[in-house]
Amino acid sequence: MLTLVAMADTHGYHAGYAVPPGDILIHAGDFCRRGSPDEVQSFCDFLAAQPHRHKIVVAGNHDRWFEDAPLAARALLPPGVIYLEDEAVTIEGIRFYGSPWQPEFHSWAFNLPRGPAIAEKWARIPEDTQVLITHGPPYGYGDQNDDSERVGCEDLLRRVRIVRPRLHIFGHIHEDPGQWREGATTFVNVTTNQCAIPCAVLRWPLELPGPR
Repeated sequence: MLTLVAMADTHGYHAGYAVPPGDILIHAGDFCRRGSPDEVQSFCDFLAAQPHRHKIVVAGNHDRWFEDAPLAARALLPPGVIYLEDEAVTIEGIRFYGSPWQPEFHSWAFNLPRGPAIAEKWARIPEDTQVLITHGPPYGYGDQNDDSERVGCEDLLRRVRIVRPRLHIFGHIHEDPGQWREGATTFVNVTTNQCAIPCAVLRWPLELPGPR
């Protein structure tokens, strides 16, 4: 059995944050506040200090340097850290796919209009994906903001219902952490809300996550 430790939305507050032990550490984006090179370097130093055998990172809307200067940003990642941007990787027999996109949100990074532009990104998710990592949520799961509006992506939900991954990990919406189940898929909003909420700890083969 493997232990997956998942987090998102640390926004530069990672220093001193207690990350639980595990086999695979996943960050689902927004490790920066403004997305500057200095913030990226600080996050990379944090990653390098973590003992997990495998580390997977997806960017979020605050991680602007990964969109503006992707080669320079990726060059800072410590050895062994896997950055996924519309890409798949198999680790310990588990097929992961990661993508940073979200519907337009205050003109931040990795924003696309709802409709065909963002649906084209989701169409790339392979049907053999077991663990899907996106920064933003699908519509209806972990997507309720502080005005009680659901702001998740309808096209992402449609693709998830076709692919049926065992696990969909995301963040972005700080106000709606938690876990939900639909059919074969467990959805988990792993926001740590600037490190105020503990990481999500999941066991693979998948068990329902415990309380957070």
